[in-house]
Amino acid sequence: MAVRHLGRLIPRVNTSAFIDESAQVIGDVELGQDSSVWPMAVIRGDIQKIIIGQNTNIQDGCVLHVTHDSQYQPGGCELRVGDYVTVGHGVILHGCTINDHCLIGMGSTIMDNAVLEENVMLAAGSLVTPGKVLKSGYLYVGSPAKAKRLLTREEIEYFEYAANHYVKLKNQYKSGDNTTK
Repeated sequence: MAVRHLGRLIPRVNTSAFIDESAQVIGDVELGQDSSVWPMAVIRGDIQKIIIGQNTNIQDGCVLHVTHDSQYQPGGCELRVGDYVTVGHGVILHGCTINDHCLIGMGSTIMDNAVLEENVMLAAGSLVTPGKVLKSGYLYVGSPAKAKRLLTREEIEYFEYAANHYVKLKNQYKSGDNTTK
C-alpha cells in the first residue's frame, strides 16, 4: 500500500494528487493539489511533518525525510516543499525548505535546515550542506553547491512548464490512459 498511517499520523493527500503504487507515503505528510509522487519514492513523515505544495512532482527513487526533536537538534527539522517544484530522480531531501518554482537536479542531496529560495535551479548531483541558503535567481552546482550564474528568464519560465508537464502526466496515469502521447 502506497499511503500508510503511523499511529495517529495520517497522510493528508489532496484528491487531485497522484501517488504511484510502488511509492511509500508514511505518517505526517501533506500532499497538495495536482502534485505527484512517482515510482519507488519514499516520503517518511514519522518523526516530523512533511508538507508538499501544489503542482509539485517528486520523481522516481527520491527519499524525503526529517529530523526529530532532540538536545542535538532542538525542535527537529521538518521538510517543506513549495508549489511548482520539480524534484528530479534519486534526490534526497532531508529536513530542508524548498520554496516555490525550483528545479532540483537528479541525484542531488539537500540537508537539514538548508533553504532554497524561490526560483533556484540546482544542478544534478549537487550537495547542499546543512543550514546553507541558496539565493533566488541562480543556478547552483557542485558538492558543496555554489552559485554558478544568474538564471535566464527562459530557465525561470521552464520551472512552471516542467511542473505543469508532470500535472498532465499524472492526469494520464490517474485516468488509466496507457496510450503514448
